[in-house]
Amino acid sequence: METAIDVQLLTHTPDPIRVMYVAFRTCYSRFTPQQIWADIESGKITEEKMKTFIFDKLKSGHSSPRTQVYFTFAVSGLSRSASHQLVRHNNGITFDQQSQRYYAFKEADFPYVVPETWERAGLREEYLGFMRRVGELYDQALKAGVPAEDARFLLPNAASTNLTFTVNFEEFLHIADLRLCWRAQWEIRHMWARARNALKARFPELAKPVQPKCGDQRLGYCDEPMAEYLKCPLGARRIRLHKDEIVAAAKAGQTVESSPLSEADLALLTPRPEFEKVPAGSPS
Repeated sequence: METAIDVQLLTHTPDPIRVMYVAFRTCYSRFTPQQIWADIESGKITEEKMKTFIFDKLKSGHSSPRTQVYFTFAVSGLSRSASHQLVRHNNGITFDQQSQRYYAFKEADFPYVVPETWERAGLREEYLGFMRRVGELYDQALKAGVPAEDARFLLPNAASTNLTFTVNFEEFLHIADLRLCWRAQWEIRHMWARARNALKARFPELAKPVQPKCGDQRLGYCDEPMAEYLKCPLGARRIRLHKDEIVAAAKAGQTVESSPLSEADLALLTPRPEFEKVPAGSPS
């Protein structure tokens, strides 16, 4: 059974803007957090003021307030190949994943992902035939009394999985640095783009700094090898600068800057429309 990635935002810190503002402001104010919270409640501190303050501080290296807000996502249709990459992130993020030991797939049918590269190579039918054979042998093994924990030895990295994860905002940004980068494998890049899209549907302002590391809200330039930079749509189109260009300009007493990343620029990193606008009323 062929699957596709789906990502939904299930829940989150009730008011992440307010929580981050109080955390940031506590560090730079003589007022207690209780007093700051009370000023928000009274309307003395407006939401617009909080957003302006927060996004000014987001440009700094002060990251601890960003760890005080969390988001919980549901993911389905992601291959085990990609989930193995995702769970390597272990700071500020926790996972619970569908077990292949305690859950046995039924009727010789297990979910799996088909990379487009196999289709472009003209090998789709061979790929599907192999998956069918794996499913048949897996089912045969279960019926012969092989426990699911041993039958799963057959299942390939293509087998798709379901998981939930809870991540703080700082780690969400860090994963985007790496996984929205063109050098990340396409599937995890698409998955994190969908997570960003889900966040954007609920909190548009918080999605703005969620960029690959070359983004204007993050590192600001590409630090990957030049050969890889030139393969990236953002590099090939000169949308982002490479560190070597910045260093060369500095040595010549010059400064060079890239334009801010737009949603259209980000869409270049995902051939499918992961950055499309979510229709009003759609679930996040």
